[in-house]
Amino acid sequence: MVPAGGTLPRLPTGRGHPIMAPVSSSVIPCVGAVIKDDEGRLLLIKRGHEPGAGLWSLPGGRIEPGETDIDALIRELAEETGLEVEAGHLLGTVQGPGLNGTIIDIRDYTATVIGGTLGPGDDAADARWVDVAELSSLALTDGLVEALTSWGVLS
Repeated sequence: MVPAGGTLPRLPTGRGHPIMAPVSSSVIPCVGAVIKDDEGRLLLIKRGHEPGAGLWSLPGGRIEPGETDIDALIRELAEETGLEVEAGHLLGTVQGPGLNGTIIDIRDYTATVIGGTLGPGDDAADARWVDVAELSSLALTDGLVEALTSWGVLS
């Protein structure tokens, strides 16, 4: 349900294992990655396209037909950041507004960098490691801090 303002906030919906992607064509299944480096900084990308162009968010994207969540996560991270990752466990799911009335259904996983060189690519206008204190100075996607906080990532 879309609130009166016409936007659907990115809301955490809990922990657990993913279920099958929704069948509705108005819901777009996606994955995202929560990655911290050895200094505790969070990997973020600046979105290069709508929805949310110019906003900072977790790297990730659409699950292509026939892909598993893990396959999509590994592919999207390579495309957006140049990094090779190993996927971890599901942290939670969020939903947000897509284009033309669609709903983006994102399953966010932990991940670990195992190779590659960080740099923006594909749909990302920028990619960088961000200190938790720096989050408040960035234009972030709606509900990102709330979701990360509820999952214990920012504690």
